[in-house]
Amino acid sequence: MASPALAPVSDATTADTPALTLDGVSLAYVADGRRVTAVEGVTLDIRRGERLVLLGPSGCGKSSLLRSIGGFLPPSAGRVLLDGRPVSRPGPDRMMVLQDFDQLLPWQTVRRNLISALAWARGTRRAEAEAVADDMLRRVGLARVADQYPHTLSGGMKQRAAIARALVLRPAVLLMDEPFAALDAMTRRRMQEELLALCEETGVTTVFVTHAIDEAIVIGSRIVVMTAHPGRVRAVIDLPCGRGPDRGDPAFAALEARIGGLIADQIGDPGTEATHGRPEAEATDGRPAAEATDG
Repeated sequence: MASPALAPVSDATTADTPALTLDGVSLAYVADGRRVTAVEGVTLDIRRGERLVLLGPSGCGKSSLLRSIGGFLPPSAGRVLLDGRPVSRPGPDRMMVLQDFDQLLPWQTVRRNLISALAWARGTRRAEAEAVADDMLRRVGLARVADQYPHTLSGGMKQRAAIARALVLRPAVLLMDEPFAALDAMTRRRMQEELLALCEETGVTTVFVTHAIDEAIVIGSRIVVMTAHPGRVRAVIDLPCGRGPDRGDPAFAALEARIGGLIADQIGDPGTEATHGRPEAEATDGRPAAEATDG
């Protein structure tokens, strides 16, 4: 069970209310005098405590959708709802972790980064903030570097510290935009497992953006496959028991190949399902139920 210091903050009146709702969300911008649609008609309910992965080819609007959930990019159509209420601006109830390693305040130690965040966003008193920060740093394995400055840390440690700073605020939703993409393969795999353990411990609702299929299977409890530009929902895959198969299991390779096929047949050709904005039905074992009949 998550400790009170780590329990996500939520003012929801009922556990049946989705943590997040994307209701017909479209995102557009103007470039060179013409309107460009990045995301079109995305509708999703994101359940409390789930790890939803947005997966798709480059340019499909995954990061734009994440910024819209964060309150940084208002939809051109549709709504983003948090606990049933419209999202209109950023807030500490939705914390973002980005790919960039330099997300911490460079003039503060790792520990002070967490304490300052608590004081600014939650108004936490100093003694309590110090205790909560120290507890979180122990949980993420950074207690021994708590008094070091960010520039002295490795890339993996910097990302772990950024995740710790986000989680210490007890956000309702953790938003992650390819946070491990710039790490080496071994560090990336270790960070994936550490994140999974933290999410399961804290119960925080997580929306994770990636273009790596294997990472989506490891991190996600549900995977949303998006079409190529403009981004629409191609398929939604619920993973049995809230986790994908283990690496090395033949089911992992089979699911990886199946998802790869869903993405590949969308690149340059959104297809019938995507054009109509209707995601494929999914079997409970993660197999696209409509794939065989729809061709």
